[in-house]
Amino acid sequence: MITPQHPDRHQIRLENVLAALGHPMRLSVIRVLAEGGEHACGTVLKNVSKSTLTHHWRVLRDSGVIWQRPSGRENLLSLRRDDLDARFPGLLDSLINAVQAEPPQPGG
Repeated sequence: MITPQHPDRHQIRLENVLAALGHPMRLSVIRVLAEGGEHACGTVLKNVSKSTLTHHWRVLRDSGVIWQRPSGRENLLSLRRDDLDARFPGLLDSLINAVQAEPPQPGG
């Protein structure tokens, strides 16, 4: 399995983070990952095709929102909280608070 590329902390751009989180399904991902730890990629969103998940993981990874780490036949996902907090203090907590106040989206 190929190890996915992630942007370095200094390469994370606000417009990419906001664009990545501008989709309700990806906001649902943040809701789950905010609980902490690593989550198997197939357990974060339910009833979503593998190709759709792969697309959302790529958008979140390339924008610097998540870490994606191969583990056996799966990828483990986690939130890049330290990097996002260092780049944009308070942004992630504001987004998480807003997402948790909303009802879950279908698939989340």
